[in-house]
Amino acid sequence: MVTFFVKALVALFTIVDPVGLVPVVLALTTGMTPPERTLVIFRATIIAGIVIAVFGVFGQFIFASLGVTSEAFSIAGGALLFLVAFDMLFGRQSGTRETRREAREARTREDVSVFPLAIPMIAGPGTITTIILLVGNAGSDPIQLSLVAIAAILTLASSLATMLISAQIQKRIGTTGILVLSRVLGILLAAVALQFILNGITLYIRHVAR
Repeated sequence: MVTFFVKALVALFTIVDPVGLVPVVLALTTGMTPPERTLVIFRATIIAGIVIAVFGVFGQFIFASLGVTSEAFSIAGGALLFLVAFDMLFGRQSGTRETRREAREARTREDVSVFPLAIPMIAGPGTITTIILLVGNAGSDPIQLSLVAIAAILTLASSLATMLISAQIQKRIGTTGILVLSRVLGILLAAVALQFILNGITLYIRHVAR
């Protein structure tokens, strides 16, 4: 159980990358008063939590209705996460979080809590993929499902805390520190992604061998 929880927490934490949200929050909330910035951050976290919860509960049903097997989704999801990890390792902005066009549009919006903070910066395709994969791995085990929920809550709480003190974090570790930490998290995410792919391949081989 401990191993599963650590895997879930590492997967969610690395894909959301709370520290990586620091420069985004600072850029999008420039000119806001402290109360306005706090309101935007809390709203973005709540919205992201709702999105994650919805896909955690109904994600498996959605893909089952489309005829997508858990093995196929595990392999495809792992490949997607590996691409995100690859971008993190080389310091590139991943398209699964925010495209250049989305970034331009975000600068013209007054309310940035829904887009791009909640979606796709926190609850983007990578996060949604991860939560569905983790719920699928947990199966019907209530303890493991609870551990996934706790891991998601801890990740959201970390994101909230990081965004609230984003200015202080950037002053402490600087842009270079943020980039270094992002690369370390990218290595961890790459390992988790490959594990998802291997799990999918193993399950498919077992299914064919029956």
